[in-house]
Amino acid sequence: MGFSIRFLTDSDYELLCQWWKDWKWDAPPRDFLPQNGLGGIMVEKDGVPVVAGFVYFTNSAVAWSEFIISDFQYREKDRKQAKQILIFELCELARSKGSKYIYTVVKNQFLKKDYEEAGFTNGSKKVDEMVMFL
Repeated sequence: MGFSIRFLTDSDYELLCQWWKDWKWDAPPRDFLPQNGLGGIMVEKDGVPVVAGFVYFTNSAVAWSEFIISDFQYREKDRKQAKQILIFELCELARSKGSKYIYTVVKNQFLKKDYEEAGFTNGSKKVDEMVMFL
C-alpha cells in the first residue's frame, strides 16, 4: 500500500495534541483551528497517521496554510514525501475553494525547505508571529 489522505475529524484533535507535545510545542486551542473537518488534512501510511495540517479560508483570494505537525515517532525514509503530499493537498484544497494564493508562516528550516520545494517563495524575513486573545 502507500499514502492516503483524508479530512481530519474531531477525534483527531487528541492525537494532534500528543504530537505537538512530543515536539515540545504548545497545541493550539481546538477553536483556533478550522472546524468541521473543512481545512484539516491527515496523510496516512498504510492506515497509520503520519502528518497533518490545516488551511484557513478568508473572504479574500488568500488561504492560509498552518499548523503542520507530524508523528514524532515516525522516522521512515518517506517522512519527507508525506509532508510534500500534505502541502500539495492543502494547496489543492485551497485552489478548489477558489483561493488564488496560499500563505504560511514557518520557522522550522526543514519545513521551510519542504514549502520551497513545493513552489513557495519567501515573502518576508526576520518577522515575529503575533497573536492576541480577544
